[in-house]
Amino acid sequence: MGRLSENSVVSIKNKSFSVTAEVEISDKPANGVLIAQGGKFGGWTVYTKNDKLKFAYNVLGIHLFTTEADEDIPKGKHQLRMEFKYDGGGLGKGGDVSLFYDGKQVGKGRVGFTHAMIFSADETTDIGYESGTTVTSDYTTQTSKFTGKIELVQIDIGDDSHDHMIDVDERIRIAMARQ
Repeated sequence: MGRLSENSVVSIKNKSFSVTAEVEISDKPANGVLIAQGGKFGGWTVYTKNDKLKFAYNVLGIHLFTTEADEDIPKGKHQLRMEFKYDGGGLGKGGDVSLFYDGKQVGKGRVGFTHAMIFSADETTDIGYESGTTVTSDYTTQTSKFTGKIELVQIDIGDDSHDHMIDVDERIRIAMARQ
């Protein structure tokens, strides 16, 4: 499934979210995209590389935050999960990343800051491959096709405290940044 516009997918900006994928890993090494949104100049992806689950968050093509599992994904059917715990307290804040295989934590990392409003005007969301420019250089458009079988990919968002709403101080900060 692919080429879904950014506005047709639940927004994960300025809040906690998770991605759960039910997959079957064959005898081949697990490589490829489970889900990717955006591209080279902003976006995120949950993918596998050399039998490990990975998450990458790209901010404007300048900052790339990557988290990798500490162990290989076993062959067979598994639930792979990435959880992002948003720091809160405003727009574009960072958060902690946790990776899981069948409920067991296998990796953790940190995203320093995030996109507050939009990833891209022309990149899309893809499942099982990435059709446009790639979020990370760990794969190319041609090598992005997932080598296993995907049964399900689900995005869940956490409770929204609305602490990202723009208050007076934040409006001033944004106005000053545009000077």
